[in-house]
Amino acid sequence: MDERDLVRGALQATAVVKKGVQLKYGAIALIVFIVGLILLGMFFPAGQASAAGCEDTGPGTTDASAVSDGAGPQATGTLHEQQVAYAKDIDEAAKKAKLPGRATLIALMTAMQESTMQNLDYGHADSIGLFQQRPSMGWGTKQQIMTPSYAAESFFLGRGSNDGLADIRGWDKISLGDAAQKVQKSAHPELYAGHETAMRKLAKDAGINLERGGSPTGGSSSTGSTPVTSENGNCAVTKPGTGGTHGGKFTDGTQTWKLDNPRTVEEAITWAKENSGPGSTANWYRRCLAYTATVYGWNFSGVNYAIDHYSVVPKSMQHDGDRHPPAGALMYWDTGHRAGHIAVYLGDGKVASSDILRPGYIDIVDAELLETKWGARYIGWTPPVFPRAG
Repeated sequence: MDERDLVRGALQATAVVKKGVQLKYGAIALIVFIVGLILLGMFFPAGQASAAGCEDTGPGTTDASAVSDGAGPQATGTLHEQQVAYAKDIDEAAKKAKLPGRATLIALMTAMQESTMQNLDYGHADSIGLFQQRPSMGWGTKQQIMTPSYAAESFFLGRGSNDGLADIRGWDKISLGDAAQKVQKSAHPELYAGHETAMRKLAKDAGINLERGGSPTGGSSSTGSTPVTSENGNCAVTKPGTGGTHGGKFTDGTQTWKLDNPRTVEEAITWAKENSGPGSTANWYRRCLAYTATVYGWNFSGVNYAIDHYSVVPKSMQHDGDRHPPAGALMYWDTGHRAGHIAVYLGDGKVASSDILRPGYIDIVDAELLETKWGARYIGWTPPVFPRAG
């Protein structure tokens, strides 16, 4: 019975109570009561979770995302005023990473060559932003790359498997253009050097001190250049989106895979348990893939839909229909909606899943509940790998 049936029934009831005023008023009261119930249902839905509630939305699905400093407004004004504003964003990222002014100059030269110091939402292939970084190459989601502070941080410190300037051994000893090319890997490496004079002038207009000291690997309190003595030198920072701990190994008893997640499997399971049930926040509505990436310490998954992540994982890691995953594995379901659903297997038949009991929250439930409650179709499991995460 829907709302129209309820109203129709109420109207019919009034037709048979015209004989008595008392009954007439009773019928009117009944209509008011029923309409009130309908309005309550419209404005205060029951909150029952459904399979549709697991449809991830947003970049990186979203990205459990964490654009570093928030998207913020884009620069406005004349072209020069915009360039000055973006130059300041770049310098702030360099100072935050404790890199010297020379790093800022290299980044300015790079951005001028790549985008004329404009935050472009287009470029070659899927290149976008100040530095024309590519989402498909692991630099982040489109939203993130279009955030100037995030893009600049990526240029300096790297992102995912991409090296940043601070990762380049001896970058402070080679020419400015060559240092830019080490990060950008451009088809035209000779073009960066030509922007040095103009970028020194832009830096002056922006009040940027290009003679500022710092560490070539970032994070050091030293003033002036510090020689790089190893692959990581004196590096006191790590790539954004990666932690200091690497994920170790993962095995199903037959095969063993090396993981590169910021959290180990044991750390991830512990985190999932501590941040579920009473410990869960309400931030995970339709963000099941973002949640699984966060469990393993990533800022974003790099994939738009949970169901697609299964195909992003190498074929050799896909376990179609296998219902015996090791603890820590990622499990996948087809919910009949575009996004599908993903959850982290904790062992003993339990998964940590968003939306299954309460929309937006994480709860630990029997894995089979996703099928019995939602009617979802189980697809299989993969090791906890995130090829496009960062």
